[in-house]
Amino acid sequence: MRTVFLGTPEEAVPTLAALLGISEVVMAISQPARPRGRGLRVDASPVEEAAAAWGIPVRTPTNRAEFGEAVEEAEADVAVVAAYGRIVPGRVLAMPEAGFVNVHFSLLPRWRGASPVTRALLAGDAETGVTLMVMDEGLDTGPMLATSVVRIRPTDTTGTLTARLAGAGAALVAEHLAAFVAGDLTAAPQDDALATAAAKVSVEEAFLDPARHSHVAIDRAIRAFHPRPGAGGMVDGTRLKVLGAVPLDTEPPVPGMVEMRDGDAVLGAVGGAVRLVTVQPEGKAPMDAAAWMHGRRGTPGRFERP
Repeated sequence: MRTVFLGTPEEAVPTLAALLGISEVVMAISQPARPRGRGLRVDASPVEEAAAAWGIPVRTPTNRAEFGEAVEEAEADVAVVAAYGRIVPGRVLAMPEAGFVNVHFSLLPRWRGASPVTRALLAGDAETGVTLMVMDEGLDTGPMLATSVVRIRPTDTTGTLTARLAGAGAALVAEHLAAFVAGDLTAAPQDDALATAAAKVSVEEAFLDPARHSHVAIDRAIRAFHPRPGAGGMVDGTRLKVLGAVPLDTEPPVPGMVEMRDGDAVLGAVGGAVRLVTVQPEGKAPMDAAAWMHGRRGTPGRFERP
């Protein structure tokens, strides 16, 4: 079985590794290297680095024409996609004999779209999972081959949950892909009436508003927007990211106020509070939230959206 793999970030690497165990991976296709971080260092994607280390030819097309040429050149029986980051044109979907199979990080039809893990956390879902699906020209609308359920833990962030989903997705590929390509596994249609949209996350959306939102919503947002783009806001005119927090059952400060309580930095929200664990003031490294408040001499501050 000849496969071509399409993926870009770290969470796509386990699927590529799984493919090596069940098929001949003739090519990996990834997003081109882009400037990253504060120093705008240009780094290859995790998939490109992994593929090169494993001796797999890599293509990093910059436009649709180059992308189509790469898939055609691969002459694969099937294409497998995991977090590639670009829409596959309709004409390209038909190039491999068995088509394109996508590893999607949700239990479709719930959370179709770009940010399914973040949306599941923001919504307070008790569980999510991975769907192995056959791609069509719609946005995550194709028929499903298999699913794997993953429970969401109370402390999960988008980063930790994505890592577990990556492993579950790789396991689905290892178990079911060969049967699909051989014609021994039939895909089942999705129920469009149950579909929900997982829109791409914006930086503005990650600004917290504890004066208007519940402590439950604030806790979910802090976890959902970690590690990117990072939840936060303004405290007395200075930008602050909140990288870690814990919900509290104690009597809260006034909603929207952050103050010291028994040696902890506590943020009041509607109906409750959260204890800030790790924060990052603008222009500084992440630090203990209590140490940040000590640096303010324990002065209470108003936490607001910019």
